Amino acid sequence: MTRVYVFDTTLRDGEQVPGCQLNTIEKIEIAKALEELGVDVIEAGFPISSPGDFESVVEVSKAVKKPIICALTRARKEDIDVAAQALEKAKRKRIHTGIGASDIHIKYKFNSTREKVLQQAVEAVRYAKRFVEDVEFYAEDAGRADVKFLAKMVEEVIKAGATVVNIPDTTGYCLPDEFGAKIRYLFENVKNIHKAIVSVHCHNDLGLATANTLFGVLNGARQVEVTVNGVGERAGNTSLEEVVMILKTHKSLGLETGINTKKIYPTSRLVSRLMRMPVQPNKAIVGRNAFAHSSGIHQHGVIKHRLNYEIINPKDVGVKTSEIILTARSGRAALKHRLELLGFKLSKQELDRVYKEFLKLADKKREISDQDLLSLMGKRAKGAIYLEKVEVLCGYPLEPVAKVVVRVDGERKEAVAAGNGPVDSVYKALDKIIGRKIRLEEFLVQAITGGSDDVGRVHVQISYKGRVYYGYGADTDIVVAAAKAYVDAVNKLKVQR
Repeated sequence: MTRVYVFDTTLRDGEQVPGCQLNTIEKIEIAKALEELGVDVIEAGFPISSPGDFESVVEVSKAVKKPIICALTRARKEDIDVAAQALEKAKRKRIHTGIGASDIHIKYKFNSTREKVLQQAVEAVRYAKRFVEDVEFYAEDAGRADVKFLAKMVEEVIKAGATVVNIPDTTGYCLPDEFGAKIRYLFENVKNIHKAIVSVHCHNDLGLATANTLFGVLNGARQVEVTVNGVGERAGNTSLEEVVMILKTHKSLGLETGINTKKIYPTSRLVSRLMRMPVQPNKAIVGRNAFAHSSGIHQHGVIKHRLNYEIINPKDVGVKTSEIILTARSGRAALKHRLELLGFKLSKQELDRVYKEFLKLADKKREISDQDLLSLMGKRAKGAIYLEKVEVLCGYPLEPVAKVVVRVDGERKEAVAAGNGPVDSVYKALDKIIGRKIRLEEFLVQAITGGSDDVGRVHVQISYKGRVYYGYGADTDIVVAAAKAYVDAVNKLKVQR
């Protein structure tokens, strides 16, 4: 197997997403998670861009020992000086410098010429070599660059000492075969190409970042520049989890990474939480629905044998198990499977009767929970919570306070709690009643149709003793919807534990 190195730029390119900036403490937490994940290089920041970024590179350099710590610069001496200073404490260090390679960038961004840009690139690499042995050069907008000029630039910066050459599709413009051909051309026409590692850094403007990265690797690139969850500028960067699992799943390619794939899902959730950027439900590998099945045909197939509809074992990426989501599209096999997990053994005739009632309920509720099934079977889960009342006092400058009333096994219970917002105060009141240490992992609010009088739908993800539970709630009052979602998730915990 041939090794492909994973260069993670979540803390630099990924962190450039508007509204998702990380402070130094958060960057250190993610950096440590990336170290456990097994990435080879962490691009910790762009030191000259701000004092905060400089400090982050310094602190990440101190906190992380195994991966190479990389700092980004422009092809300017002052940038390189600051990067070298920020990397002083790093055990393994790399300076990542570069300049535009496309005629569009040369003309409209730098107001320069090919000859001047080429000279600046070589000088930047030579200067960076004074501080570190490991220098990576990026040819920005290489995806739209003239391939002959790009080849000349790559050859010259390798001569100047570049140990890694980064070929970015900065605007996500290239088609996969086109990008692959560009990498192949470099291997065929740059005399000293084997003296450096060729890296690919692709953006997702046309949804082709992963495909372009894969074609780059298939044509000789041996470093992939990626982010967790595919976060990044505009439509994002190449997704770490997608590239890693493609190579793991297609063993016939003879390529492997050093990633501990069982850490993928928890790392994804950490990045999502700290960047305050929810992962879309249908996101490959780490989305909420990546291992969820709601179609009756698919459910039947998965129940019979997982490989019928799952090419990845969820445990391989850190997900506990697949989910069978019961909806009006579900068949008898899925209903029978779920009822058996709840302890009900039904004859064919009994299943037919229950299935008819199930469909009536599913047409009304969209999704059927275990608590719904218990009610359908004439039973209630012991300790199940039924929400009766939610009252919240909030507003500026008041401290939000919530009173929640529920019924548990016929007994009325209530609690009052203060929080940093109306939803937080409701959840703290519910936690008093529940009496367990539950962690809220994800909170997502969606409008169903639109308008100020719309019904809001809340999705939550909670964890308890290492297991994850999802909950859903809908109401015209978003705080009530949030309470319903939390109770729904907790009831699943009570049924399944």
